[in-house]
Amino acid sequence: MTLRKWFYLFWTTLLIGAFSALVIGIILQTNDQQFSFLNGSAVGYNIVTMLLGGATISVLSQMGFFAYLIIRFIAMGIVRSKWVWDVLQIVLVIITLIDLVYLRDANAQESWLSYTILPLLMLILGLGIAYWKVKLTNRNGFIPTLFFMIVVSAIEAVPALRLDTAASTIFMMVPLLASNAWQILILSKVLKTNKEPL
Repeated sequence: MTLRKWFYLFWTTLLIGAFSALVIGIILQTNDQQFSFLNGSAVGYNIVTMLLGGATISVLSQMGFFAYLIIRFIAMGIVRSKWVWDVLQIVLVIITLIDLVYLRDANAQESWLSYTILPLLMLILGLGIAYWKVKLTNRNGFIPTLFFMIVVSAIEAVPALRLDTAASTIFMMVPLLASNAWQILILSKVLKTNKEPL
């Protein structure tokens, strides 16, 4: 990874995060007149803050992406067996999906069924992105991509999930998942290899 490649990855991810936050923010504001980002009421203020919020979320996504790449590199050196590492990742995906329902439902008065929507959407999106990644590279990329799209995204989304409001969760998850999907899919093109498992 050269500086030029990282620069391209950084700015494209930043633009995707900012644009997707703006689009979802406008949709949220159109459907809910009470929705405003950072308590701003002026349209121009909201647009600028939504763009900045999306850019910030994309930077968080990039930090998570590079942290995962480093952790994966270290874990593959320790575990040595790809099969064991893949099984461990699948177990963590299952635990994360269950925790997204159970831990959020523990303090809520609503039905636990409402908390299954986010994990199901993340699972569907994760499977779709993992399948796409296999088409771009090889079958070894399926499990790491699924793990990244679900487990790492869930960890990155903790600030919004702790607020436990639909608008804040949607506003953070859309640019976060868009940024994560972009990074994981474009990595092999940036590195110019189809052998990269991520």
